[in-house]
Amino acid sequence: MASRRSKCLAWVTRRTMKNKLGASGSVAKERESLEKMSGLMSRRSPGQPATLNGVSGEWVFPETGDGGRTLLYLHGGGYALGSPLSHRDMVGGIADAAHARVFLADYRLAPEHPFPAAVDDAVAAYEGLLEAGVDPAKLCIAGDSAGGGLTVATLVALRDRKLPLPAAGICISPWADLTCSSGSMTSMAEADPMLRPDALRWMAGLYLNGQDPKSPLASPVYADLKGLPPLLIQVGTEEALYDDAITLSRVARDAGVDATLEVWEGMMHVWHLMAKLVPEGRQAIQVIGAFVVAKT
Repeated sequence: MASRRSKCLAWVTRRTMKNKLGASGSVAKERESLEKMSGLMSRRSPGQPATLNGVSGEWVFPETGDGGRTLLYLHGGGYALGSPLSHRDMVGGIADAAHARVFLADYRLAPEHPFPAAVDDAVAAYEGLLEAGVDPAKLCIAGDSAGGGLTVATLVALRDRKLPLPAAGICISPWADLTCSSGSMTSMAEADPMLRPDALRWMAGLYLNGQDPKSPLASPVYADLKGLPPLLIQVGTEEALYDDAITLSRVARDAGVDATLEVWEGMMHVWHLMAKLVPEGRQAIQVIGAFVVAKT
């Protein structure tokens, strides 16, 4: 059962944010709003700017020592929003919990750079890590929302290119079906404190730019996931993307992938972002950290 703090946060979020995301219809305004809010909330110092194989980003270092582990993190934001600033606090918490240094990729966004630009950048950043001497057995890929779906798409692309695969993938509230046609997209439309189906469809349109939403690298629930490394998938019961996570887990298991699905009762979309406010955010991050340690 959700904590009182989580219930209060969901109530506030539903009334202050839900009807704002995507409401302007302007990507520039949406990005400005997110960056401004993130700047006010962020408490983690900026990471070390870096470029890997042409992909910009920043290194976020754990306060606990990295234990020789590395993460490639792919932020959420519907493929059109988000940046290292918007996710620095959460990623810092994951770095600490996993005792791992994290490359937080600032991959190209739509509509300026539509599908498959995000996948291309994620693959390029991963190749950059390998070229820098990072052992894939000590490397994981993680992401939230769009970044969660992008994590699986990246793993598929790496497999198809016959590159060494990382030890594991972590998908937080993954957006893995850009057709936006799942049952929970309708049944949870009102209950989800943050996401509106029409906002998701808007961002999917920006990213796809007329391309097939069932493309395996856009919507990995339609991909052949055979041969992928172990996955950890976390999702809350109060999410319009709930079915994306459930379907992704089923498709992965059907393909023989070791997929661990965690359903968090009463949690909203990427509740990890609010870890400083709700205990479940901190708990979920600790689970991710333990998973990374166990797999690397």
